Amino acid sequence: MALSRTTPPTDVPEPIQARGLAEYRETWELFFRYSPGGPGSFRLRELEVVAGDSVAFAHALLDVVDVKCRLRIALRKIEGEWMIVHEHHSSPWPDPRGLE
Repeated sequence: MALSRTTPPTDVPEPIQARGLAEYRETWELFFRYSPGGPGSFRLRELEVVAGDSVAFAHALLDVVDVKCRLRIALRKIEGEWMIVHEHHSSPWPDPRGLE
């Protein structure tokens, strides 16, 4: 499969990978250091879900405080429960060459 268009990379803080709930929670410490959290911190828009018997994918636009992001989530049904197995956030990155 060839990709005709890809999303530009974005900078994210370490670690590059988090495994398990405890490590995942730690990745949000930096965000909450600079965000008040609470109502209005996250606004989910245009949620689309495609699901099969054992896998599902979701895409949405997400407002995080004052930053607009894309959110993609992959889920697997494991022992009868839907589990998030991949989560990705990205935001538009201006073309450094000034091209659209």
